[in-house]
Amino acid sequence: MGTSSDHKYEEAREVLAEFGVELERLSIDRVEIQADDPELIAEYSLKVLDVDIPILIEDAGLYIDKYYGFPGPYSSYALRTIDNEGILKLMEGETERGARYLSAVAFRDGDTSVTFTGEVGGRIAEEMRGTNGFGYDPIFMPEEGDGRTFGEMSAVEKARISHRARAFRKLGEWLEAD
Repeated sequence: MGTSSDHKYEEAREVLAEFGVELERLSIDRVEIQADDPELIAEYSLKVLDVDIPILIEDAGLYIDKYYGFPGPYSSYALRTIDNEGILKLMEGETERGARYLSAVAFRDGDTSVTFTGEVGGRIAEEMRGTNGFGYDPIFMPEEGDGRTFGEMSAVEKARISHRARAFRKLGEWLEAD
């Protein structure tokens, strides 16, 4: 798996372990196109990698309804530049706070390529809450939860419903059936 995030890698590794799949992390330079769809980004990044081993790429983003999906595919850039505080400032006074996390996992083994997606809907909190997780977790409240943000949940609680866990579970089920 190619990723620069320890948190993403650990979440993916633990989910795939449920299916008896061992995940190793690779340090590779990844070509990432600009596109609105994390599926296209992950698939393109995977396609241009010249390796002879089973490999996967994951791409994810936070999509805020009020702002037509911003930051979406620019989520890591927005996090690096305006961080959670900037998103909260942008949302100040807004009543429409709907958002969703999307994840796409592209996997290739030889000539076989597949892509799986995961999504979780929710809302942007009024303030940062919790110190668990990473990224936008302290400001994202999943609709399937109990009002807590991902940042207030344990890794195990988050992995039950997260977008990334859903995409990796689909991959795990496909690998198990194959």
